[in-house]
Amino acid sequence: MKIAYARCSTQNQNLDAQLEQLKDCDKIFKEKLSGGKSDRPELHSAIDYLREGDSLVITKLDRLARSLTDLHKLVDMIEAKGATLNVLNQAIDTSTSSGKLMFSMLGAFAEFEKDIINERVQEGLERARAKGVKFGKPRQIPDKDRKRIVELVDDENSNLTKQEIADIIGCSRNQVYKIYRDEKAIA
Repeated sequence: MKIAYARCSTQNQNLDAQLEQLKDCDKIFKEKLSGGKSDRPELHSAIDYLREGDSLVITKLDRLARSLTDLHKLVDMIEAKGATLNVLNQAIDTSTSSGKLMFSMLGAFAEFEKDIINERVQEGLERARAKGVKFGKPRQIPDKDRKRIVELVDDENSNLTKQEIADIIGCSRNQVYKIYRDEKAIA
């Protein structure tokens, strides 16, 4: 039997292209979770469903796992059931020696690509931090500063912009708008 597994990383993505390629399979397990997550119930259900002589069919190797270690663990689980892995877009069939070799090589390349992407993201974050970009939730503004924001905005003699008020208080311009709106709603 051909048992298929289709996965995309988010709820916003769809599986249509994969499902089209997998339509000839006997049963299809579908999942919308990141490949980096180890707890993927549908993948484990697909592997549990496998019987001796079956084949787990996927469209691409990265649909199965993001690291070489995880790939090998999953293939070991598949082979322990007496089944094989068949990767359609990469001509991998672990029932053959050449398929096993291709599996290992492509898995290593996929992990390398993931690591390169992670390095680029980290470099980008470091560059942004060096430029003063702040990440995370804005700091909480104390009550005395909240009152000061309202006073400065309401002061008709002051020609301060919202950005200048934000600079004085040490918060963002958006926080000035939000705090002013919230404080006026309370009053």
